[in-house]
Amino acid sequence: MLELLLALPFVLALVVALSASASRRTIASLAGLAPLLGLGVLALLAGDVFDGTILKTQYAWIPEAGLDFSLRLDGLAWTFALLVLGIGGLVVLYGHYYLSAKDSPRRFFTYLLLFMGAMLGMVIAGNLLLLAVFWELTSISSFLLIGFWSHRQDARQGARMALTITGLGGLALLGGVLLIGRIVGSYDLDVVLASGDLIRGSHLYPWALALVLLGIFTKSAQFPFHFWLPHAMAAPTPVSAYLHSATMVKAGVFLLARLHPALAGTDLFFYVVTSVGATTLLVGAWFAIFQHDLKGLLAYSTISHLGLITLLFGISTEMAVVAGLFHILNHATFKASLFMAAGIIDHECGTRDMRRLGNLRRCMPMTSALAIVASLAMAGIPLLNGFLSKEMFFAEALEIGGHGTMRLVLSIAALLAGIFGIAYSLRFVHDTFFGKGPRALDVVPHEPPRWMRIPVGVLAILCVIVGMIPALTVGPLLHTMVRGTLGDAAPAFSLSVWHGFNLPLMMSIASLVLGVALYFGLRRLLDFHAVVTRSIGRNAFHVNVEALFALARRFTERVANGSLQRSLFLMICVGLLLVGVPMLGRTLPLLAGLGTPQPLPVIGWILWGLLVAATIGTVLVHGKRLTALIVIGAVGLAVSLVFVYLSAPDLALTQLLVEMVTIALMMMALNYLPKQSKVSRRPLRKLRDVGISVVAGGGLAVLAYAMMMSPADSISSELLLRSLPEAYGRNVVNVILVDFRGFDTFGEIAVFGIAALVVHALLRWARLKPDEIMPGPPVQLPIAADLTQLLFPLALTVSIYLFLRGHNAPGGGFIAGLVFAVPVLMKYVLQGARAVEATFGFDYIRGIAIGLLLAVLGGVGSWWFGVPFMTSGHVDLELPVIGLLPLASALVFDSGVYVVVFAGTLLMLSTMGTVKHRQAQEETP
Repeated sequence: MLELLLALPFVLALVVALSASASRRTIASLAGLAPLLGLGVLALLAGDVFDGTILKTQYAWIPEAGLDFSLRLDGLAWTFALLVLGIGGLVVLYGHYYLSAKDSPRRFFTYLLLFMGAMLGMVIAGNLLLLAVFWELTSISSFLLIGFWSHRQDARQGARMALTITGLGGLALLGGVLLIGRIVGSYDLDVVLASGDLIRGSHLYPWALALVLLGIFTKSAQFPFHFWLPHAMAAPTPVSAYLHSATMVKAGVFLLARLHPALAGTDLFFYVVTSVGATTLLVGAWFAIFQHDLKGLLAYSTISHLGLITLLFGISTEMAVVAGLFHILNHATFKASLFMAAGIIDHECGTRDMRRLGNLRRCMPMTSALAIVASLAMAGIPLLNGFLSKEMFFAEALEIGGHGTMRLVLSIAALLAGIFGIAYSLRFVHDTFFGKGPRALDVVPHEPPRWMRIPVGVLAILCVIVGMIPALTVGPLLHTMVRGTLGDAAPAFSLSVWHGFNLPLMMSIASLVLGVALYFGLRRLLDFHAVVTRSIGRNAFHVNVEALFALARRFTERVANGSLQRSLFLMICVGLLLVGVPMLGRTLPLLAGLGTPQPLPVIGWILWGLLVAATIGTVLVHGKRLTALIVIGAVGLAVSLVFVYLSAPDLALTQLLVEMVTIALMMMALNYLPKQSKVSRRPLRKLRDVGISVVAGGGLAVLAYAMMMSPADSISSELLLRSLPEAYGRNVVNVILVDFRGFDTFGEIAVFGIAALVVHALLRWARLKPDEIMPGPPVQLPIAADLTQLLFPLALTVSIYLFLRGHNAPGGGFIAGLVFAVPVLMKYVLQGARAVEATFGFDYIRGIAIGLLLAVLGGVGSWWFGVPFMTSGHVDLELPVIGLLPLASALVFDSGVYVVVFAGTLLMLSTMGTVKHRQAQEETP
C-alpha cells in the first residue's frame, strides 16, 4: 500500500504531462485524482497507524552503500501525508479556477504533482539517504513551480534564489546524513532513532548536527536564510498556498521532528535551535507589519511562525514538542486559507497591494468573512485554533528549566511575537476589508466562482471547529502524531479551550491589547503606505552571485578564450597532475614487480606497426584537415583490429561503429572549417607541445602495460563465474554493462543523451558560414541512394539480431543502436537531412526520453520481485520456427540503451546536417 501511496502522484503527473489534447477540466480532474486516491489509501491505513503500528516496506536498492528503497509510515508521517494530500487536493481545485487562459494547466499540474510526490516520498522515507534524495527533489520541483511564470523576471529570480539556498542546504543535509550513518553504522531510520545516545556521545555529533540544522534552516526559511521565501511569492498563488504554508517550508520542521529523538537533548542543540528560532520569530513578525503586498505580509508571517515551531522544538521538552506539532497543523490550515484568499483578491481585483485595496467587505462579503476568520486564527484569538497552540507556546517558554537567562529571553521574545502577530494580522484585515477604498482598480471587485471559494471555506471552518472543540477534532490525530515523533517518551496530555486564569492567558491578553495599540500607534506615527522595506539578505545574495559570475567570467576569459588548442592543453596538463602526482616514486617499483611479457607474434607486430604509422601520419598531416581525418580513421580501425586480436569482439564492434559515426560527424563539421589549420611558427610552443605529448602518451603506455601485466587473480574471474548463474548471460561484457554495473551504464547513456541535446541546443539556431560553397545544384547519386534504401532493412535485421543475442554473444543495445544508425547516417550523407526527415519523421528528442524511461523501468522492475535495482531475471521462450529463445529481464534495460544510442546519434547528425548557412540568411530580404 505504501508503494501505491507514493506512486500515485508520479503516475498521474506522467498522465497529465502526456495529455496534450485534453481539456483544462480533464487535466484538473486527473490531477485531483492523486490526492483523492492518496487520501483513500491513508484512510485504509489509519486504523493500524492510530493503534501505534509502524507500517514498513523495504526493497534492496544499493545495499552495499546502505541505500534501500525503504518506506515507513508512523503517526508523524501519516499526519504529514494527510497535510500534503488534503491541502494538495484543495489547491488543485483552487488552481483550476485561478489559472488564466494563457497559463498551461498541463505544465502547472505536472509540476504540482511532481512536488506532491517528492513531499510524500520525503515524509514516508524509511532510509535517511532516500529521504535526502526526495529532499532534493522537492527543491527541484519547487523551482519549477516558483518559476512557472517564466516570462516574469521576479519569478525567475525568486526560483533561482530558492533553488540556490535550499539546494546548498540539501548538500549540507546530505553531509550530515552521511556522518550520522558513519556514527550509527546504518541509514535505516529505525536504527538511527534508536541510537540517540550513541550519536550524541560521538565526537562527530557537533559536525553532524551543524550540517543537518543547516539543511533544516535553509528549507524552513530560518534566519539568516529567510530572505528567499518572500521572493518566492512571485509564484502563482496556488503554489504559495501549497508550498509556502503547508508543505515545502514545513519540510525543515518535519525533519526537526523526525530526528528529534536522535539529535535533541544537548545544550548545543538547545542554544542553537532556540536562538535561531527566536530570532526568526521576531524578525519575520516585525517585517510582516510593514509589507504592502498581501502575499508579502503572509510570507513574513510564515517565516515568523516557522521560527515559533523551530523554537518549540529547540526547547526540547516533551510538551514543547507537542506544542510544535500542534502548531504545524494549525498554521497549515489558517495560512493556506489566507494565501488562497489573497489569491482570490488578486484574481478579482487585479492587485494585491493593500495601498490600493480597502473596504472589500462590501464588494466581496463571503471572501472577506472567511479571510477575517483565518486572520484571527493567525493572530491567536480565542475560540480559534491558533489561540490554543499560542497558549501552549507561552506556557512552554515560561517553564524552561535549567536555563534561567534563556527562560527570561524566550518569554520576552514570545510576548513580543504575540504583539507583532496581532499587529500584522490587524493590518491584513483593516487595510484590506475596512477603511477607505478600493482605489484606482482596473476592474470592479466581485466574488469569485463558488468552487474557487470552497477550499478557503473548508480551511476556515476547520480553524473554528478545532478552536472550539479541540479534544474531539484534532486530539486523536495529535496524539498519534506525538507518539510517532517521541515514541515511548510521548507525554500524556489533553486539549481544552479553558485552562483557568494563568500567566499564559495573561500574556495572551497583554499581546492582544498591546498589539492593537502598536498597530494604531504606528498608523498615527507613520505613513504605512510610504514605508519601503529593503531585504539585506536579498541584496547580499545578489552581490555574492554577481561576484561569483564576475569571477567565473574572468576565469573563462583566461582559460577558455575560444582556442581549442588551449583548452586541450590545459585539460591534458590537469590530467597529468591528477594522475602523475600520486604515481611519483611508484612507477619503477610498480614496473619491477610485474612479470615477463609474452612474446608478440608477427600479426601483433603488424598491427602495432599499422597503429604507430597511422598515429605518426596523423601528426604529420594534421594541418590538412580532411587528410588528417582520413588518417585518424585508420588509427581507429587499427585499434578495432587490436581488440579482435585480443579476443574482444564486443569492444571491436563498438570501436568500429563509433569510429564510423564519429568520422561522419567530423566530416560534417569540416564543412564549416578551413581546409588547412594554422601552423604555429613559435619553436618554444612546439617543444612544449611535444614534451607534453610524450609525457602524456608515455604515462598512458605505462599504465596500460601495468594493467595488462597485472596478476590475473582480479575481479574478472569472479565476474566470469557469476555471469551465467546469476545474470543468465554468457557474454560477460554485456552482463557487466546491463547488470553488474548497470547503474554506471545508465549514467553513461544519460550523459550521452545530454550531450546530444547540448549539440542540438547549440546548433539549432546557429548560423554558420561554410568555408566553401560548391557552385551549382547538389550532385545527385541515385545508385548510391538506392543501395542505401536496400541497406536499411538489412541493417535493421542485423541490428535486431545483435540486440537479441547480446546477452549471450557479441552484441547488445549499444552496438545494435549504432548499427541501426549507420544506414540512416549514409542517407544523411548522400541525400541530405531534409530527405531523411521527410522519410522517417522520427522525434529524436522524445526518443532519448523514451529510451531513458525504458532503462529506468528495466531497473525498477526488479523491485517488484524483491531483489535489488537492475537485478536480472530470466525466462526461456519456445517460439515457432526460431526455437528456444532465452531472454533476460536486462533486455528491457538494454532496449533503453538501444533507443538512447540510436536517437542521440541521429539527433546530433540531424542537427549538424541542418545548420543554416549565414550567407543564405543574409541574402534573404
